[in-house]
Amino acid sequence: MTATFGQLQGRTLELQEGLNILQSPNESGKSTWCAFLASMLYGINSRERDRAGFIADKNRYTPWSGAAMSGRLDCGTDLGELTLTRTTRRQTSPMGEFSAVYAGTGDAVPDLTGRTCGETLLGVSREVFERSAFIRQSGLAVTQDAGLERRIAALISAGEEDTSYTEAADALKKQLNRRRHNKTGLLPALEAELAETERQLSEIGELEGQLSQARAQAEELAAREASLTEELAAHDRWEAAQRRQALSGAETAAREAAERASALRRRAEEERLPENDTIARLRGAIVNLQTVRRSVEKARAERDEAMKALLKAEANLGESPFAGQTPDSARKEAQQAAPSDKVPGAVAVRELAIFFLFLAAAGGVFALLYARTSTLDLPLMRMVPWLLPGAVAAVVAGAGTYISRLYRTHTLEAMRHTALTKRFGTADPDAIAGMADTYCKLYEAREAAQEAVNAKTAAADTLYSSLSSNEQGILLEVRRFAPAAFDIPTADSLLRQCAVRRRELAEAETAARDARLRWEVQSQQLPQAEEAERPAPPVRNREAVTAELEGTREALAAAKSAADRLTGRLHAVGDPAVLASVREEQLAQKEQLEGEYAALQLALEALDTANTTLQNRFSPELGRRAAEIFSGLTGGRYGGVVLDRSFRLSAEPAGEGVYREAELLSAGALDQLYLAVRLAICDLVLPPEKTVPIVLDDALANFDDSRCAAALRYLKEAARGRQILLFTCHSREADFFTGDDEVSVQRLTAGADRV
Repeated sequence: MTATFGQLQGRTLELQEGLNILQSPNESGKSTWCAFLASMLYGINSRERDRAGFIADKNRYTPWSGAAMSGRLDCGTDLGELTLTRTTRRQTSPMGEFSAVYAGTGDAVPDLTGRTCGETLLGVSREVFERSAFIRQSGLAVTQDAGLERRIAALISAGEEDTSYTEAADALKKQLNRRRHNKTGLLPALEAELAETERQLSEIGELEGQLSQARAQAEELAAREASLTEELAAHDRWEAAQRRQALSGAETAAREAAERASALRRRAEEERLPENDTIARLRGAIVNLQTVRRSVEKARAERDEAMKALLKAEANLGESPFAGQTPDSARKEAQQAAPSDKVPGAVAVRELAIFFLFLAAAGGVFALLYARTSTLDLPLMRMVPWLLPGAVAAVVAGAGTYISRLYRTHTLEAMRHTALTKRFGTADPDAIAGMADTYCKLYEAREAAQEAVNAKTAAADTLYSSLSSNEQGILLEVRRFAPAAFDIPTADSLLRQCAVRRRELAEAETAARDARLRWEVQSQQLPQAEEAERPAPPVRNREAVTAELEGTREALAAAKSAADRLTGRLHAVGDPAVLASVREEQLAQKEQLEGEYAALQLALEALDTANTTLQNRFSPELGRRAAEIFSGLTGGRYGGVVLDRSFRLSAEPAGEGVYREAELLSAGALDQLYLAVRLAICDLVLPPEKTVPIVLDDALANFDDSRCAAALRYLKEAARGRQILLFTCHSREADFFTGDDEVSVQRLTAGADRV
């Protein structure tokens, strides 16, 4: 085999007849070589898609190098030595191009195609090959398959492989389900259609009964409507007679109203009654007079308040010592009250004492000088006795003059102090100046109060003048039609009377128009011809008759609508005759389908019986052969094997006589049992003339050494008539056959396929 497949890139593997031990480490391509062999024989399904937990072979084995998937297989068959090649032309169809030629030539093998290659060369379909001779570590257990069933049936029956119990049973179940499956299928659908048809027929009967009732009710209501309409007509005749009687009264009332309005109009013209707008204008002016009068009263009150404030200010000003003076004269007089530079009273006495002390000191000094210089004979000294009395006299005279001046000044100051105290109550110049400032402020307040009085008086006079002018204008205008109006109250009273009379005239004219209009409307509504006799009064009032008539008409409309709806529903449901014919056809179809369903059930029961018979013929033989292999693999610890139609296994331990289900065995014993059954199936199912090779992909990986040795001994014996390929990741298989020329041992690596 030469493969460009998955991780295999142009690698070649040569095999020998008999048992081939192919040792290779994990992840080196053992499973890939197995898949390549199956793909070269049976091809790759290009329609298979990836799904959860599963990768299609066309994607799983895409060459890692990116090259196109391809391969070559040189083999010996019952057709001769052949060379098979598969290449990829389209990416969507990997290894879709197939070629089969005789080895060493270019001659094509006739009738050998890529689709029929595996089944032609091996004699079994891909399903049978994968469930018998293609044994993987994870696929030791046997599963049920239609292809395997066909092969088994061919072996134990006439030899035809075109039938399978599973396929036939599935086909019969599909036919049964097609006719009835729970609430689906032809029979439930037909029963539903039949029920719908019967429901429609029943509905037609009910609708016809309801339609008959609706029509009878409509006729009854129509008769009642006619009776009530006639009763309303009698009401109309009675009311017409009443309106004619009322028309006469309306005509009299209209004439009387017109006469009264005419009389009031003439009187208004004679008395020169003013119009409503004139009355409204004058009365509005009188109302405005009240506003002006209130303004005059308010202005006079403000003037009086200003007069009071003026009197208070003048009283405050009169209480001042400066009353009657101007502010300037008051300030000037306050300035004149300032103290004089002359020394009064005690100050003058103190100064006089100081003066006399000075004189005494001067006299003493003079006497001392005279005593010290009296011994000197100087001319000046001789004159001293003569000059001393004159000096004393001069000093005394001067002292007297000074004292006299001081006395006069003191007297004047005392008189001035007394005068200020009498006038101002104090002689303090600062207090007098404060009084002058207060007087100036009071004077200014008096002037402001005077100005306020003048302004308020002028405003009050102006408002009063306006009030008087407006009153005279109103009185002059009112006296044009009311000469007795000499004051405003009288004028207002006369205007009120005029307004009342105008309102009476307007009401009379409105009443006359309304009465005339009522008379005209009533005369238009009355019929032209008058009845000879007065009709009898109705028994019931119009409201009761009208209410009953409206209810009757609504009920009549509802009855007619119901009848129309029922008629429409009858048309929508369909023709009763047609529906009856359809029901007969449906009953016939139902009878036919029920017969077919019973026949199919009988056929399925017969098929089950036949399959049981076939299983009973095949299972014992398969069990015996599997028991022989299983006993050899286990060293005689198990003596029997049985399986049912679904390939559920049980094993009999030697000497116990009781079968144990496969799930109760140990993992190693279970793998041995599965291997035994697969090899037994190969012996019984695979055609002996084709010598189909058996491929084991790590099938012994979980076996212990003793179990592995037993399996290897059996495989060596089994390989005497066929080729067996055992791929393994362990070295014990190769070591077991060391030196054995009957077994081909190859130790493969990732880089080279043969060592």
